[in-house]
Amino acid sequence: MAAIPTQARSKSLRACLLCSLIQLPVDFRKSGCPNCEEILQMRGNPDRIQSCTTTQFDGVIAIIDSSQSWVAQWQRVANKARGMYAVRVLGRIPEDVENELERRGIKYRPRDQTDQD
Repeated sequence: MAAIPTQARSKSLRACLLCSLIQLPVDFRKSGCPNCEEILQMRGNPDRIQSCTTTQFDGVIAIIDSSQSWVAQWQRVANKARGMYAVRVLGRIPEDVENELERRGIKYRPRDQTDQD
C-alpha cells in the first residue's frame, strides 16, 4: 500500500512516470514505488527518484480497491497499490528503464495520454 500524502496541494508531490502513483519524495526514497520498485529501484536513490518521477502531472484520483474500480481500469492501474494516482503525467521514463521493460516483454505506454487506445 502506498503512503497517502497528507499535503494534497503540496508542490513537492511527485508522480511515478511508469504507473502514475503520487507520493512525497521522502516516501519514494523510503519505500520506492510499491508498483514499480522491482524495475525502477528508487528506494534510497535520489537521482533515480528525480529521473523516474515528475512534479508535472494533471488530475488526481484516489484508488482504494483497484481490482473493482472502472476508473482504475481506464487509467491502466488495475491491480496496483492503493493510493493517489495522476490522471496524466508529463515526461518519459529513462531510456535504460524503457530498454529493461522491452527486455522483459513489457510494452511501455507513456502516461501523458498521447497513445490512447
